Amino acid sequence: MVKNAFISNIPQEEKEENKGSVEFQVLSFTNKIKRLSSHLELHKKDFVSERGLRKILRKRKRLLAYLSKKNRVRYNQLIGQLDIQ
Repeated sequence: MVKNAFISNIPQEEKEENKGSVEFQVLSFTNKIKRLSSHLELHKKDFVSERGLRKILRKRKRLLAYLSKKNRVRYNQLIGQLDIQ
């Protein structure tokens, strides 16, 4: 499953300690985005899920903007790991 592949990028001790960290939240949103995108490929007229996808994309964008302002090195590492933007 896609979710397990991305979560394995974060070491186990970090997952338990930092579930509220920006990196973990961006990772969770990325997994949801991938899952919803594949759902919308099959169900093109599911406008409610499309709206949810847009909301998650905005949340992830705001978190990434926050991270880029606070710590540019962690931002670049995260973007490289997740292969986004």
